[in-house]
Formats: sequence, C-alpha cells, structure tokens
Amino acid sequence: MSISVLVGAQWGDEGKGKMIDYLSSSCDLIVRFQGGDNAGHTVINEQGVFKLHLIPSGIFNKGGQCLIGTGTVVNPDVLNEEIKQIEDAKVDMSGLKISGKAHILMPYHQKLDELMEAAGGIGTTKRGIGQAYAYKALRKNLRFEDLLNLESIKDKLEKIIPVINSQMAVYGGEAYTVDAMYEKCVAWAKRFGDMIVEPVGYLHKYIDEGKNILFEGQLAAMKDIDLGIYPYVTSSNPTAAYAAVSGGFSPKKIDRIIGVAKAFSSAVGAGPFPTEEFEGAIDLLRGSGDNPDDEFGARTGRARRLGWLDIPVLKYTNLVNGFDTLALCKLDKLDDLPEIKVCVAYELDGEVIDYFPNTEDLYRVKPVYKTLPGWMTSTKEIRRIADLPENAKNYIKTIEELVGTTVGYVGVGPDREELAV
Repeated sequence: MSISVLVGAQWGDEGKGKMIDYLSSSCDLIVRFQGGDNAGHTVINEQGVFKLHLIPSGIFNKGGQCLIGTGTVVNPDVLNEEIKQIEDAKVDMSGLKISGKAHILMPYHQKLDELMEAAGGIGTTKRGIGQAYAYKALRKNLRFEDLLNLESIKDKLEKIIPVINSQMAVYGGEAYTVDAMYEKCVAWAKRFGDMIVEPVGYLHKYIDEGKNILFEGQLAAMKDIDLGIYPYVTSSNPTAAYAAVSGGFSPKKIDRIIGVAKAFSSAVGAGPFPTEEFEGAIDLLRGSGDNPDDEFGARTGRARRLGWLDIPVLKYTNLVNGFDTLALCKLDKLDDLPEIKVCVAYELDGEVIDYFPNTEDLYRVKPVYKTLPGWMTSTKEIRRIADLPENAKNYIKTIEELVGTTVGYVGVGPDREELAV
C-alpha cells in the first residue's frame, strides 16, 4: 500500500494537473481533497487538452477510481458540465465518485461572491468558494448525502434561505426561494445520486486492501487559509496534512508528499509577491495565451503575475508540508534565457531574515538575488534529469541545496510525456 499526497509548493498554477495525470497510472484511487472550481488543473495527453476544476486529474487512468473528497465544495452544475466535456472525449466516467460529506456550492453562494467582490474584495474568481466554506462553518449548508434524502432537504432549506436572503439584502441582491432551490436539488439528486458514496468507509476499504492512493491538492500552501498570505488566500487548506484530516484517516499512513513548483514564480489575484517583475526577461515566459501552458489562468483566463523563483517561499512550504520530493515544472520556459535570477533570501529593514515574514512585512521585503547562467538550448526532448544541460542541472542542484529536498521530476513541456525523471 502507498498513500501519496501531491500539493502546490508556491502560489498555485505550478503544474499539478500534469503531475497527477502522469502519476495516476500506478494508482488505484485518486482523491481531490479540498477546494472548488475556482482553480483549474490543465491536463494534456493523447485524448486532448482538458482544464479540470472539480474532477480529479487522474480520471484518464483507465484502471483507477476517482473521488471528489469530503474537503471540497462542489457546484453540481459546473461538475455536470465538466463530466460532459470529458465524456465527449470518449473517456469512461464510471469510476468517478463523490463524497456524501462534500458540501454543495449553491447558486446563492456564487451570487454572494459576486456582490461582495463588487463591494470591494481581494480578486476572487467569483465562483462562490469562500461563501460555501463560510456557510459550512455556520452549519447552514447542504451536503451531497442530503440529495439521497430529499424529504429532509426542504426543511433544511427553510432554515438556510432566510439567512441567505438577509445577507443578500445587505449587498442589494435579489432574494432566493425555497421552492426554486429545492427543484435544483431534485434534479441534482437524479443526476448524481448513483455517484455518492460514504467516504470514510469507501477510502478505508482501499487502505485495508493495500491499494495505491494519490491525493490531489488544489492551489498551494501560500494560499492556505491558515498558513498562507492571509487575507489573500483561498478558503480551504491546500496543505498535505489536510488530505488525512478530510479523508478521515491517520496522517501516519501517508508515505510520500510531493510538492509541485514552477521553475519560476507566478500568482493570480491580489496580495504580496516579493519577486514579481513586470518587464524584461521575465515577461518572455508569459506566452501569447494561444498555448495551453502559457501564463494565463485556467479558470479565469487572467494573465498571471510573474516573478523569479523564490527560495524563501519554497523553504516555507517545505517546512509546512515536509516534501519528500519536488516536481519542478516548466523548466523549458527558461531555455532561452542567458541568465536566470533566483531569490535566495529576504531583506527586511536592512537585515537578512531567517524566518518567513507575515503578510504586511512581505510587502516590504527586498529579495536578495543570485544570478545563475542559463543553458540556451532546448530541453523539451530530454527524458532523464541526468541528460539535462549542465547549467540546468546546476540550477536544480541550487534549488535542492537551498530548499533542503530533492527534485525527482522535471517538466520540460505541457504534455504528460514531456517529463524528465
């Protein structure tokens, strides 16, 4: 048996979809363990190009099952659209299951998000993720298991809707009715009823049978609601330990934690970003937006903020997660740069600091850079780390030494097979 957890090591958009797609071929179960449809994982394989927001990126593994786990918030209408996209590519979806304890993201969650952003937000995707998690904490949500007992849903909605409408009134939104929401629940029950499972028993069956399980995180540790750059964070915990918390099993059973990082940095939305640059060599990494691996958000299409690799961030997320190995993606994007900058430390108020600062101080830090020579040759056809250009290997070695972990995978293109190991 093996339980692996794969999480983002920076600000998100590191290449997790590619890595899950690659690793899932040896797994019996892939579990998406937190988040909603506010971010996307891009998968490129022989079946096409897919931007997945809720369905685990291992859905293309013919031998395995996929579970949308308890820690997620799921918009059933978005999930239905995503299922159709994959079915249209002739991919078997019979292995997809949904945790009965996963929370349903309702239309009023999304509308509240839009209204709150208009009133002055932090640059969310307006998908209702934060509102769904907030009402989860208020204990005024529906879960997928409720769809299996429609008789009780109307009673629950009669308690929830007045609270929703009170908040709608504050932001000038229109009121919702119990009957309209109940009708949607009836349709969702018919569509998803056969996919809903009791998640703890379901997962432990795989554990007891010695199966290989891979947990897929969304976003990254710098967006963790507790440990990230609050308040510019997501509303869940995209750190490795939460796979066990939401999965209902002991964290002692986790065998391997894989962090996924870009060979440079990117971020979407507001908040501090110490290594951000706006022009020059860094902007050459963005692309035009015509290619699936260009630096534009998979969910929003927004141009990502770009910066050089930030070692203090990687050291911090390694401290939080305990990476057994790193997957370093998009190394090929650096192929044409004669010099590559790496932020090796932060300076705050004239002193180099040995800790990761709080959000407000992150706005004030000055990155301390080390400049490394580039390799000025294509890496896209390379499939072994040992065969990479010498300067590329030195770049990787620098990362390993400074972060305190090893790099076990190097992405040299967007496709599943464009990977050096």
